[in-house]
Amino acid sequence: MSFSTSRPTTARIPGATLVLTGLLLGGGAAQAQISTPQPSPKSTLTQRVGLTDVTVTYYRPSLRNRVGFGEAGGKNIVTYGQRWRTGANGSTVIKFADDMMVEGQKVAAGEYGLYTIPGKNEWTVVLNKNTKAGANVDAFKDAENVASFKVKPMMLKDKVETFTIDLTDLTPATASLAMMWDQTAVKFKLMAEVEPKVMTQINEKVINNASPSNGDLAAAAVYYLDNNKDMKQALIWMQQANAKDPKFWNVLTEAKIRMKMKDYKGAITAAEMSKKLATEAKNMDYVKMNDELIAEAKKAK
Repeated sequence: MSFSTSRPTTARIPGATLVLTGLLLGGGAAQAQISTPQPSPKSTLTQRVGLTDVTVTYYRPSLRNRVGFGEAGGKNIVTYGQRWRTGANGSTVIKFADDMMVEGQKVAAGEYGLYTIPGKNEWTVVLNKNTKAGANVDAFKDAENVASFKVKPMMLKDKVETFTIDLTDLTPATASLAMMWDQTAVKFKLMAEVEPKVMTQINEKVINNASPSNGDLAAAAVYYLDNNKDMKQALIWMQQANAKDPKFWNVLTEAKIRMKMKDYKGAITAAEMSKKLATEAKNMDYVKMNDELIAEAKKAK
């Protein structure tokens, strides 16, 4: 009798364990959140402007048969004259790795909320220290604005379905931040502090260095050429680089410097040497560029 009563007890324990395990697993599965696509997906873009990385993080709403901007009471998504988070979901955030000039206003390195007040004929753009306001666009304080300015909207020929921010019109030191949606676009200018940083490097690695590398000599010469600085000094640096180890791209730069100095005979000689080196390297793009420079120099003589 004692043997028979012990068996059911042993049999019930595994079953109970299985049931309990199933309940635990089932509970965990019930609590797991389902991931689905967002109607306004997150986007992050990074662009180097000069020597400074600019990063914009924002959420991209789509029109979906609606109107992007318009007067109050219409079917538009954004109302003229009202502050906008410049996207959807959370605040649009712009980050500068170094100090930056924004429409002529100096903004320190850091992260800022990008807020706008769209208008039919004029937009107000604000960079504010508050990056968490989200839809509550009036939560931040004007005293925390780091830049505020007005820009004129432009009419686009083609409709942009999904709100887009891009960094365009790139130069060695500047870019435009463009915002486009529906048939409206606005831009504002960013300018990085390039000259002091580059000149610090040139002074350290070339001017005050008894043995500068070929790469640094060439880079300094190219910077002087591109920025219309002392062409005589640029030529000296490039000749020094080419004397040690002539590369077809550097010899072409020497030809360009000589062209700017109106030394057309010297430009032709350098371009012919660059063309020979490029031909040997089977780089037909540089062969073509040298041919074009030679033709230009012969015409200018």
